[in-house]
Amino acid sequence: MNEVGMQAAPLVLRGLRHGYRSGDDTLQLLRGADLTLRPGEIVALVAPSGTGKSTLLHLAGLLERPQEGEVLVDGRDAGRLPDRERTAIRRHAIGFVYQFHHLLAEFTARENVALPQMIGGIPRRDARTRADALLGLFGLSARLDHLPGRLSGGEQQRVAIARARANRPRVLLADEPTGNLDVATAQVVFDELLRVVRDQGLAAMIATHNVELAGRMDRIVTLREGLIVPFA
Repeated sequence: MNEVGMQAAPLVLRGLRHGYRSGDDTLQLLRGADLTLRPGEIVALVAPSGTGKSTLLHLAGLLERPQEGEVLVDGRDAGRLPDRERTAIRRHAIGFVYQFHHLLAEFTARENVALPQMIGGIPRRDARTRADALLGLFGLSARLDHLPGRLSGGEQQRVAIARARANRPRVLLADEPTGNLDVATAQVVFDELLRVVRDQGLAAMIATHNVELAGRMDRIVTLREGLIVPFA
């Protein structure tokens, strides 16, 4: 792919190198990792624990800075920007879904989805209206005023996915989004996640240990010797 095509992609990881000190040694997890996510593309990341999967997601989501390499968000190298600018890009361009939903227990489903929008400067009324619409897409219109403790595990994760979509990001990163659910519920939630990604034309990277679910995505990659390579 040429330079223009790569920079037009919502997310490009280029030559990422990253490691951590462990006593007198350095544990080098990434050794020049490259990946391009295109609009509407869902990439499965299937990799054993300890190979750098979480590190890769943190770098892609601007939660950490790469020691070397570039993280291009809509063509802009966001990895080297000041913290305030990185936070702004992360808030508006990247949505996160985790294995554990991390909903705010004292706020309703509607409020959990409205709050990120309000932090981003959206008026309260507009944020609540969008929250209602997003939750409705996941069949949660009757649960808008429920606190997380009154929701099932699958419902809580649906709220988390709706929250990740709240500020209309172009990139969605998910770390084992169905790993904490039973098989039947995981299938339903995963179906809804795929539908949202495809309908909205997002660029998505979903880390999972479930090879069957990974097989339903557009392509599968893994981490091998610090590089991102096709899964085989």
